[in-house]
Amino acid sequence: MKFLVFLPFSFLYFQDEVTLMSETTTLKNIPGLPNPLGVSETENGINFALFSQHATSVTLCLLLPERENDASPNAGMIELPLDPHANKTGDIWHICVQELPQSNVIYGYRVDGPQGWHQGHRFDNTDVLIDPYAKLIEGRRIFGDASDRFSKFYGTYDFSSLPFDWGDNYAQPNIPEKDLVVYEMNVRAFTADKSGGLEQDIRGSYLGLIEKIPHLLELGINAVELLPVFEYDEFEFQRRPNPRDHMINTWGYSTINFFAPMTRYASAGGGPIGASREFKEMVKALHLAGIEVILDVVYNHTNEADDKNPYTTSFRGIDNKTYYMVDGNGQLLNFSGCGNTLNCNHPVVMELILDSLRHWVTEYHVDGFRFDLASVLCRGTDGSPLDAPPLIRAIAKDSILSRCKIIAEPWDCGGLYLVGKFPNWDRWAEWNGMYRDDLRRFIKGDTGMKGGFATRIAGSADLYKVNKRKPYHGVNFIIAHDGFTLYDLVSYNYKHNDANGEGGNDGSNDNLSWNCGYEEDYCHAYGIKHDEIFSVAAKMSFLRIWETSDANIKALRFRQMKNFHLALMVSQGVPMMLMGDEYGHTRYGNNNSYGHDTDLNHFQWGQLDARKNDCFRFFSEVIKFRQKNRVFRQENFIGKEEITWHEDNWENYESRFIAFTLHDGEEGDIYLAFNAHDYFVKVPIPLPPQNRRWFRVVDTNLESPHDMVPEGVAGIGDTYNVAPYSSILLQAKP
Repeated sequence: MKFLVFLPFSFLYFQDEVTLMSETTTLKNIPGLPNPLGVSETENGINFALFSQHATSVTLCLLLPERENDASPNAGMIELPLDPHANKTGDIWHICVQELPQSNVIYGYRVDGPQGWHQGHRFDNTDVLIDPYAKLIEGRRIFGDASDRFSKFYGTYDFSSLPFDWGDNYAQPNIPEKDLVVYEMNVRAFTADKSGGLEQDIRGSYLGLIEKIPHLLELGINAVELLPVFEYDEFEFQRRPNPRDHMINTWGYSTINFFAPMTRYASAGGGPIGASREFKEMVKALHLAGIEVILDVVYNHTNEADDKNPYTTSFRGIDNKTYYMVDGNGQLLNFSGCGNTLNCNHPVVMELILDSLRHWVTEYHVDGFRFDLASVLCRGTDGSPLDAPPLIRAIAKDSILSRCKIIAEPWDCGGLYLVGKFPNWDRWAEWNGMYRDDLRRFIKGDTGMKGGFATRIAGSADLYKVNKRKPYHGVNFIIAHDGFTLYDLVSYNYKHNDANGEGGNDGSNDNLSWNCGYEEDYCHAYGIKHDEIFSVAAKMSFLRIWETSDANIKALRFRQMKNFHLALMVSQGVPMMLMGDEYGHTRYGNNNSYGHDTDLNHFQWGQLDARKNDCFRFFSEVIKFRQKNRVFRQENFIGKEEITWHEDNWENYESRFIAFTLHDGEEGDIYLAFNAHDYFVKVPIPLPPQNRRWFRVVDTNLESPHDMVPEGVAGIGDTYNVAPYSSILLQAKP
């Protein structure tokens, strides 16, 4: 049996050797109200409301802040059984407790019900469960604190704090979608490394991110897409012996609760109230800097895993059959790859998701959402695909969510691939996985990819030119959090994931990458165990960003990185890049680094400083050039009047060269050429518009600072010799 202990700073953890303390109580209470779900403050007291269709009994468990001096020193958790005749309306259990404190009360529920697993039920009244509508979560307060790895999580609330002061001059950026440049990042990993120069208490926190906003502004992006910031347990892999029990979940794709910000991203162990306040401070600071905040949200599954190794914290024990998809035998369906699948289009679960999204918009002022494995949200309660999923439509039509950016990852682990076909109501954007694949193939030199490259860079009209959809409904990316970093994409042909403990069986095997002629597995070469590689790296000098000493290979890798970045930033649609790619972050070939709270994922500020004048400079200047030239940010799909393809060789399967001109009568035409051959291509340059001449802005074959000159370099002749694996950008100017 598991047990609870009351700590002075009001959170709980489990210890097997401690006795459970519970007590009967004279706390005054009345039946209360069924709405709103969760905890609310009323004239009569604090109201608690919980949905459970199949429960036969519900008990509210409370742990109060430190008692008055005359209270029993061993006073523990108070349990209030709910009478189904007085405290239940329909399927909602409710109670109003009088004279409770306005904050720092910890609460949860014991829920019991039918024991028929074959019917889909998973009730166990020995667990104290988190309210699905809890707005704050109390538990472990320091990220990665191994001494507290078995902590339990509970709901809490705060009705005593003053409303957050957003400021008289505060306004959300409201950036048009066509103008976005998105930076995918992890809050903790961005500032966790000591090389960032921050005080220990704010490293890896919301406040730490604020300190580094100047870097984001210097880079030129105007939106951050934050890897999951909903409460999750970073020690979930260590709850039992398994091949992954050496890892710490640092990405956060394992949601405990859909309303509460990640508590351990608060500074100095500040707890749930501090996390809520500091999250708002982060959003406010980003908005004042003109940067929007998009949250990567995980509504396809939760942390509660599967039936073999369940981690019951909330939904499973409250009403498994409602919250999760089950088959005809009551077994969990798994379209997420994580053991369970949220029953998203069940009316109750759908309303939970909508309430959660509205909460993040109204309470925290976020600007949009990217939905992880969003094809799950397109499945019915039995798992079958729906043509018009109610949840997807409701999000698109919701009045509060109407101003938000909504972006789907349009596939799931059950094979429902919906790129270009995601139900959208002309509102939903999509991660364009076809863009990623076609760009990777062309730039690394695969044959037969010229047409695909042209289609993607022009906005993927084959996918999105339907009804009222626009180019910006495609979010273009070459790199994302899962998979290789940009540097690793040009440095490894194969994944090197042994450090993950799964024998290299995790992560994608088909990365469409190229090592540019050299690849080394350091662990094999130096006799180092994969799980020791990063501690060894801190003591030795061989793990450098540029592994090989071959100058030609190093130059080619950098050139390819620049080619990818230039192609991304001149493409129609919304570009997204990954944190760290601006200096060439490496994970040493690991393409699935979700469980490493180390240099593998942490932003390396020292490496940024070392690459500030070459890699970072190029990336930043290209982003800013995109922002200054509307020709890359078209509202509508481009046609013959907006683009000229300088091609008469479309049918040549071996051709890996492409050139085109984007026309803009006011700002000046842009000429681009990409050469993925391993030899020079001498290309004729078209005549510039009248009273203008060509200036070279980009040639990725040149060394910094000549590879990108924003004002341009004159003297372009009738032809240009485009180097192997390189690209150029010319601008027509007076």
